[in-house]
Amino acid sequence: MSSRRRLGLIVNPVAGLGGRVALKGSDGAETLRRARELGAVPEAPRRASEALRPLLALRNTVELLAAPGEMGADEAAAAGLEATPVGAITPGQTTADDTRRIARALAEREVDLLLFAGGDGTARDVYDAVGTGPVVLGIPAGVKIHSGVYATSPRAAGDLAARYLAGRVPRTHEAEVMDLDEDAFRAGRVSARLYGYLRVPDDRQAVQHVKAGGAAGETASLAAIAADVVESMEPDCLYLIGPGTTTRPIAARLGIDKTLLGVDVIQDGRLIARDATEAELLSLTEGRRAKIVVTPIGGQGYIFGRGNQQLSPRVIERVGRNNLIVVATLAKLATLPGQRLLVDSGDERVDALLRGYLPVVTGYRQRAVCRVC
Repeated sequence: MSSRRRLGLIVNPVAGLGGRVALKGSDGAETLRRARELGAVPEAPRRASEALRPLLALRNTVELLAAPGEMGADEAAAAGLEATPVGAITPGQTTADDTRRIARALAEREVDLLLFAGGDGTARDVYDAVGTGPVVLGIPAGVKIHSGVYATSPRAAGDLAARYLAGRVPRTHEAEVMDLDEDAFRAGRVSARLYGYLRVPDDRQAVQHVKAGGAAGETASLAAIAADVVESMEPDCLYLIGPGTTTRPIAARLGIDKTLLGVDVIQDGRLIARDATEAELLSLTEGRRAKIVVTPIGGQGYIFGRGNQQLSPRVIERVGRNNLIVVATLAKLATLPGQRLLVDSGDERVDALLRGYLPVVTGYRQRAVCRVC
């Protein structure tokens, strides 16, 4: 057993619970209660199991140590892996304290890699517990995922973990742990800060970059993009306008005060729905023509799966790839690694449908073509 490498696993079972019901996060008991009342379904367990499947080939050479039950061992079993439980939890009542306590226990067991599934809040908890001690890697499962410690997708997390444990990724680097104030986030204000660093495997293709803020002096470019989109709007068509400072001027041009961080629906120049949930979007688009307007996250490139989970795989598939409008200034595109767009919708089949090349509206009657990965 001593010759086997050790993999640690922690899953935040409620990470991302509020995304599709437009709650912008899952921090706090009241938010979790509201999310469940709205019919939210946990995404983290499924995404964690998806990340673990590439590790099946290493099950004879890697010892898996996991938080018990819903915080890791259950997800390992769902992926076909046997895990040794570490620590204890109260099922259905897990907290950030459990994450910190079990992370410290796994570090004391000298795991070669600590995998954790969650969002930026979970990354903070791991940082608080272990700092830059063990090598860690995040499985993206939250609503807010701005930190540079997460893989680009669950599958990428599993592939990178397998390569790292097999010795094929020899280097590590320290990546930023960021987090937002969720109360400010829900009120339409982005308030982010750097909390510290975690040590992650050094693969810049598989690990996402930190979210970059918008560049100053882009007002004219944003106005030009808004003019182009509004002029092209078709009658009797629903426009699902995603979050962001790039999409907000589109609504403003129509005299509509758009939610900065929500998905609003516009038809014929009128606001039809404000800060809509996945269920509301599905209801509105039933049997109707619709288009989705999104902008990539600066510095990362995600157009789906980061902060706009209301635009779920079901919504995307119903609207259709040909009815997707991507908008971004040239300055924002310049911040994207490889000028590429990323998708992590939560459904690999839908992600595959989105891959390829898409035009991006960069100004009035101006387009750039970017590859979707």
